[in-house]
Amino acid sequence: MIRFILLQNRQGKTRLAKYYVPLEDSEKHKVEYEVHRLVVNRDPKFTNFVEFRLHKIIYRRYAGLFFSMCVDITDNELAYLEGIHLFVEILDHFFSNVCELDLVFNFHKVYLILDEFILAGELQETSKKAIIERMVVVGLYLIEWLFQMEV
Repeated sequence: MIRFILLQNRQGKTRLAKYYVPLEDSEKHKVEYEVHRLVVNRDPKFTNFVEFRLHKIIYRRYAGLFFSMCVDITDNELAYLEGIHLFVEILDHFFSNVCELDLVFNFHKVYLILDEFILAGELQETSKKAIIERMVVVGLYLIEWLFQMEV
């Protein structure tokens, strides 16, 4: 099970955080700081998996962003690493070469994509095509709803 997902830049600024287990705000800030310290200082030659408390952090760096997931110690690391890559591919599809500013200014879209992809801490859908098709349908419903609001 996924405990949380963090997207952080190299300076440690959290750009997206989604928690699937209840944590106090102070504990969330502490976790974000600790995870950033773990992944940013690791040698690129090492694996993208690191033990964290009683769980595992699976992370991947894309340009200046670190995509990190905390999962149970017994979960398959490669499946989640592939899930991170799929999430980045979907973001690239919607934002045409996603960058940090896309995440900041379109955070609501990023959370919507994440919710289509992961449900209650489990990978819900692994098909890029299916996720993109659902996001297009959601976009059409949103446009229709906005049109009705103006009339």
